[in-house]
Amino acid sequence: MTIRVMIADDQAMIREAFSVLLGAQPGIDVIATAVDGLEAVAKAEELRPDVIVMDIRMPGLNGIEATRRITRQADLPTRILVLTTFDLDEYVYEALRAGAGGFLLKDASGVQLAEAVRVVAAGEALLSPGMTKRLIAEFARLSSSAKPSDQVRIDVLTSRETEVLTLVARGLSNAEIAGELVVAEQTVKTHMGSILQKLQLRDRTQAAVFAYERGLVVPGRTDP
Repeated sequence: MTIRVMIADDQAMIREAFSVLLGAQPGIDVIATAVDGLEAVAKAEELRPDVIVMDIRMPGLNGIEATRRITRQADLPTRILVLTTFDLDEYVYEALRAGAGGFLLKDASGVQLAEAVRVVAAGEALLSPGMTKRLIAEFARLSSSAKPSDQVRIDVLTSRETEVLTLVARGLSNAEIAGELVVAEQTVKTHMGSILQKLQLRDRTQAAVFAYERGLVVPGRTDP
C-alpha cells in the first residue's frame, strides 16, 4: 500500500527538498505540504495522511502543539515523524510525549527519511540513527513536564504485559522480546496490542515514554 505523506515546515527549501526525496521513493506519495502548525492540523483533518513529517519550530502554532492536536483525535489515524536540527533538541522529548512516533535529524538522507516514514507508518518507534535509548531516558528524567497522568494506572497490566512494556522501553523489537521471554512473536504482538489499549496509548513510542515515567526503566541505563 502507498503511504500518504504530508510535510509541515516553515522553510520552503525544506518542504521542496523533502517532497522530492520522498516522492522518488517507492510506495510513498507526498500529498500535501504545510507552512505552519495550524495549516498542518487543518490539512491533517481534511486529507487524513498516513504520516506527517513535522518540523518542531514553526511560527504561530509549533510542531509540538500541532502534534498534540492531531494525535488526540481518536478518529484520525495520522502518525507524526518529528524533524529536528540537533540530536539533543530540548523539545524532542516533549514532542514524543505529545504523540509523535519518533524523530529524525533534518540532515538525514533520502533513504533514511523514507525508511523513517515507513517505520512510523507501521506504528513502530523511531529515533534518529545517532540517538540511543539512554537519551530518551535522560529526557524522561530531566524534563520538568514529565508528570505521569493519574488517569491510567500501571496495575491494569498483567505481570507479563508489564514485562513486555519494560522490554519495549529498552528498545527491543517484537522478535527480540519473543526471544527474551521464550514465546512466539505473535504472542508479543498480542500483548503489545493489549498494552496500548489498556493504557490508552497510540504506539510503541508512547508506551516507552510511559514506562520511563512510571519508573519501569531506570533513566540512563540500557542493561536489563
